Amino acid sequence: MKARTLQKDKVNIITLGCSKNLVDSEVLSGQLKANQVDVVHESGKLDHNIVVVNTCGFIDKAKEESINTILNQVDLKKKGRLDKVYVTGCLSERYRGDLEAEIPEVDAWFGTLELPLILKQFDADYKAELLGERMLSTPKHYAYLKISEGCNRTCAFCAIPLMRGQHISRPIEELVKEAESLVQKGVKEIMLIAQELTYYGLDIYKKRMLADLLKRLSDVRGLEWIRLHYAYPNKFPLEVLDVMRERPNICNYLDMPLQHAADNMLKAMKRQSTRAEMEELVAAIRDKVPGICLRTTLIAGFPGETRDDVEELKDFLQRQRFDRVGIFTYSHEEGTSGYQLTDDVPADEKQARAQEVMEVQQEISYEKNLEKIGNTYKVIIDKKEAGRYLGRTEFDSVEVDNEVVIHSAKKLPIGDFVQVKITKAYDYDLEGEVIE
Repeated sequence: MKARTLQKDKVNIITLGCSKNLVDSEVLSGQLKANQVDVVHESGKLDHNIVVVNTCGFIDKAKEESINTILNQVDLKKKGRLDKVYVTGCLSERYRGDLEAEIPEVDAWFGTLELPLILKQFDADYKAELLGERMLSTPKHYAYLKISEGCNRTCAFCAIPLMRGQHISRPIEELVKEAESLVQKGVKEIMLIAQELTYYGLDIYKKRMLADLLKRLSDVRGLEWIRLHYAYPNKFPLEVLDVMRERPNICNYLDMPLQHAADNMLKAMKRQSTRAEMEELVAAIRDKVPGICLRTTLIAGFPGETRDDVEELKDFLQRQRFDRVGIFTYSHEEGTSGYQLTDDVPADEKQARAQEVMEVQQEISYEKNLEKIGNTYKVIIDKKEAGRYLGRTEFDSVEVDNEVVIHSAKKLPIGDFVQVKITKAYDYDLEGEVIE
């Protein structure tokens, strides 16, 4: 151990959970690097002596993964492979007291908004002039841009406000500057993320400003794709769609989690929308942006959900025909209003219902993909695997949506855009050939 302590510190950051956590890790990495601290992200080499685990506390499965990761790092510390283990992020914010008692081997615990305190562990100063500077952990051609923090909603199933606090928008000028910096690093696509995208600006500008932000971002030279994630349906600012339609570098793509379709479930979930209102909004969106790709996420097994509710959800999907759908099984979270209800749907039944709903969507996805055969799309090349290239159209986000499999004898540089004619369709993927 003596030789280890004489070596310069090297920090490995492990990120769990969502893209918002990933951005936090990238900001921490950028700050450490600016303070001359050697830092890597999710390195498997074990040539570091300090680990920071950025945890997720969203649902039971995520909490379990976070705790197992912490325990694995603590075990490495016990074996002398690490000097320090620090923990930050949502799980740490929410359960710090309990975790400190249960895992005393962790050197320090930090909440979601305590970046300066983490830096102090490394005798590092928070550099305000680095606002927006990050050490990207994504491939260099795309990045996430977090436009706000926290959430003011009180959805019955969601613990995020407990971990992330109230909604705080970032100023437009700051976001434009960060986007310009990302483009200078080679980024061609940015994905706007927030707990609730469409609330943006209400706190600092006293009105919804997502449309104005999009105009400013779409003027950034070299930014080829802008993608919108996590829009809330209630009081959706329709002017966003006008900007999307007018600006060619804003993807015709919208990720809008709806969570359910049965009115009694929406009311119990405190979603502030009815099925009829959601259907009206979806129609308005498709009317304003013809051909838009709509992604949504749903929850199976919320307390009180009946078979009739599941059938209504399936009917909703069949009628609305979303392009992309994800589904979670309900997780009973302490501190939420849903926790006051009886978690009366058994775990295996939740899973069965989720599977049942996804089978409906699988068929819809396949039918929609079949319609693309023979069409040509602009595709960004993400990676090469097993002798083939994998890319995405503007209708697909990273990791959660379809990929386009491209067989090409010609080298296709990662991050380049190519025109691809679709030749085959599967449930969730496409195949195509490059058009010269």
